[in-house]
Amino acid sequence: MKKSLPNRSNKELMEWILATFESCRNPEAVLGMARYGISPEKTYGISIPRLRKIAREVRRNHQLAILLWDSGIHEARILASMIAVPSELTEEQMDSWVRDLDSWDVCDQCCNNFFRKTPFAWDKALEWSRQQEELVKRAGFVLMATLAVHENKEPDERFVRFFSIIKRESSDERNFVRKAVNWALRQIGKRNVVLNRAAIECAERIRNMDSKAARWIAADALRELTSEAVQRRIPEVRRPSLR
Repeated sequence: MKKSLPNRSNKELMEWILATFESCRNPEAVLGMARYGISPEKTYGISIPRLRKIAREVRRNHQLAILLWDSGIHEARILASMIAVPSELTEEQMDSWVRDLDSWDVCDQCCNNFFRKTPFAWDKALEWSRQQEELVKRAGFVLMATLAVHENKEPDERFVRFFSIIKRESSDERNFVRKAVNWALRQIGKRNVVLNRAAIECAERIRNMDSKAARWIAADALRELTSEAVQRRIPEVRRPSLR
């Protein structure tokens, strides 16, 4: 009798996943991904919904996630972020994974699916934002953005301290960094009225900096944060503050 997926060994699960990847290979999608700056090397072109379906079948499995990550396969690393167990991740492993990042989408998926759920998320957002490696720095700001979206019970003060860091790094001209800095500023500014005002003030300070990247970040953030749609919606999702 054929074993159900949860009863297979990690080696068997890895073989099944790789066979599934091969059956889903999509060369046209790989070419499309390359146009958005995603390397075609070790990439199958498998969609995120399909990877989520595989993750549901495999279930949470941290040791399998490590095997997937170590394979270096683009989709395997995204799948690893979906099935890894946050409580089993060590700080050293988290730093190792972020240094392995070679694609902005793997960075974003790891932060949203996995890193933000770990006990180290807040500290790593601060630590990685100071690093020089482009995708490591991006990960710091993507963590800020995803924490702003998902951590509904956190007080405003935890997010206010991000504003000085956002301003500090807003002059970084690298595309993957400036877009993540902008993303963090916008998401924090959409949490509630207090943070919206603070984010707008931060954006206005950034706008006065002598930097093309900073001016773009500020203009884009102000356009959204002051928009009628956002201003109308914010009171409906206002969250508690310690102020």
